[in-house]
Amino acid sequence: MRAVVSWKNRNIDSNDSIRQRSINVFQRLLQIDFRNGFFDPDAGYVESGRVVATLVETRESIGVELREQAKFAALDENDHRVRGIVLEDRQRLSGDAVVIAAGAWTPYLLPFTKKFFRATGHPVFHLKPEDPDLFLQERFPFFGADISTTGYYGFSLNQGVVKIANHGPGREMSPDSPERVVTREDENDLREFLRSTIPVLAEAPIVYTRVCMYCDTNDGDFWIAPDPERSNLVIATGDCGTWI
Repeated sequence: MRAVVSWKNRNIDSNDSIRQRSINVFQRLLQIDFRNGFFDPDAGYVESGRVVATLVETRESIGVELREQAKFAALDENDHRVRGIVLEDRQRLSGDAVVIAAGAWTPYLLPFTKKFFRATGHPVFHLKPEDPDLFLQERFPFFGADISTTGYYGFSLNQGVVKIANHGPGREMSPDSPERVVTREDENDLREFLRSTIPVLAEAPIVYTRVCMYCDTNDGDFWIAPDPERSNLVIATGDCGTWI
């Protein structure tokens, strides 16, 4: 069941008292300028590290070989046909088909894709609230704060911190760039956002930051398709930053 919230009028379409209390607590935490909100009590998220661990376990059960610490250097191609890949140590791996799923590294590993893909960095913050109980999952739901305007979204308390990040235009950069750090301007923008929306977090200590990498396509859609100029090469990218 979903609940629709009109922040200014406080009209809530919900028949569940527990969910009703969750919405009420969330409203008290917010100092909202946005007229309307959408509350989905069944929404959630998946921790990416656990997803990768599950995939590793799955590939073991079906006999897929995983080469850790091996680094891609180039395609092994001839006459517009890809025969495999070349690793950084010059070892060649051949295959009937090659699938490149390299996330934000794609336009740098495959320079011919730069006209289609743009790697961008986006700030992520972990804040330590003074009153952690306010941000427990049953009280503080995952949110997107008019992302097309502010860019900000966030999560309920996890391991003592509240994660808030920005899904905005970002800064174009390589994932290996030394500029892949959260800037003072990024932090100032976050504080300004929190003062106008979730003031109880506005001065909370920031205990961790990182830059999340995206691989943006020109139209914002995923790109999972064969390369028309290179037989048996498939490129899978155009990710949202939470998956590589």
